[in-house]
Amino acid sequence: MKRLGLGWVFVWLGCLAAQAVVPGSGNAGAYRALLAGKKVGLAANHTAVVGEMHTVDFLRGQGIEVVRLFCPEHGFRGDADAGATVGNATDPKTGLPVISLYGKKKKPSPADLQGIEVMVFDMQDVGVRFYTYLSTLHYVMEACAEQDIPLVVMDRPNPNAFYTDGPILEKQHASFVGMHPVPIVYGMTIGEYARMINGEGWLKGGIACRLTVVPCLGWRRNMTVRLPRKPSPNLPDSVSVMLYPSVCLFEGTVVSEGRGTETPFQVFGHPELKGMPYTFIPRSIPGMSASPKCLGKTCHGEDLRGRYAEVKAGKRLRLEWLLEAYRRYEGEAPFFTGFFEKLAGTDRLRKAIEAGKSEEEIRAEWQPGLETFKQKREKYLIY
Repeated sequence: MKRLGLGWVFVWLGCLAAQAVVPGSGNAGAYRALLAGKKVGLAANHTAVVGEMHTVDFLRGQGIEVVRLFCPEHGFRGDADAGATVGNATDPKTGLPVISLYGKKKKPSPADLQGIEVMVFDMQDVGVRFYTYLSTLHYVMEACAEQDIPLVVMDRPNPNAFYTDGPILEKQHASFVGMHPVPIVYGMTIGEYARMINGEGWLKGGIACRLTVVPCLGWRRNMTVRLPRKPSPNLPDSVSVMLYPSVCLFEGTVVSEGRGTETPFQVFGHPELKGMPYTFIPRSIPGMSASPKCLGKTCHGEDLRGRYAEVKAGKRLRLEWLLEAYRRYEGEAPFFTGFFEKLAGTDRLRKAIEAGKSEEEIRAEWQPGLETFKQKREKYLIY
């Protein structure tokens, strides 16, 4: 990566020249006056970078008084396993208290926000409904609205913003891995998504947060960017980020999605998938997957690393991988687990697959809701 002023130059994949894309945190002129002279809380993680500096270090270097830190799943420095409980701590680099928003407590309490005059949110998401940084955003917004604390969201490029696809989440299937009636891939930056949460009245009681979104510079929705930091331990590169929306559906099945390998969300397999061309053995990898599915067992499946370009070209979820695995599975345990509905946001997808419906029939079922969503989101788009 190269640097441009205060922001990273993200690489625009598929283009001969690197295009300068500066995230919101590097757009300091747009927010300095909002934070100067205030006691600031920062909800962030390891992806919050300005150039080569963490956002907390950059803000403090500008004379901005950051008094408390808040972290999502994977922790403030991004070294906790997916799903692992993250406790309160002290950030060793700054000495600031870190309040965990993943585990038993997912929303800042009034005591956590005591004395804070403005909150900042800075996290790199990947544009997928079940990526939990969105739920952390929701609860930070809600807590700020309840305490009448303004919130500044530092926007960042969405590497999967070039398409919108999947079923709309139904209220009865809402959870921390999907809180809002949006498709699996929604095609918005996290700042645009914050505007939608506010505008659609999705916070408790329909309250609204005093929200400011600091936009990225030089980014367009059709860009596919390589992120300067891996957004979470099991999304190590651009291939995993692009395949993640499709392959993560395997997390709601008995099939391994590649956790416990060096290629998570880039392969899938199971000991009872027959006639598949690729094999791998999940193992415990500290910091990535301590107890992966199918631990120590030889899984038969498919290596998808050479097929990520199909996602970019097709601009849609690759359902055929899930459908093929379902057809080939010969195990005794049920293929789907109870977690699948939470990921899909509906039970209709599971029922359609079990009924033997074709991909075209399945897509036709979610298309009306998808078109309605695209129209609704228009007024929240910034780019």
